[in-house]
Amino acid sequence: MARKALVIKSKRKPKYKTRRYNRCRICGRRHGYLRKFEMCRICFRERAKMLDSLVWG
Repeated sequence: MARKALVIKSKRKPKYKTRRYNRCRICGRRHGYLRKFEMCRICFRERAKMLDSLVWG
């Protein structure tokens, strides 16, 4: 879990565009981010596992 201060800081608009970085919307993780889904790889896998269990019973 990311520090709350860093998550809040990442939501603010930076002074320069290049200082912006992506964070997972669920857990706040910065690395392993999938842009298309706006979440990190760990949360992505957890959601896929939940969806798979719903589909297959």
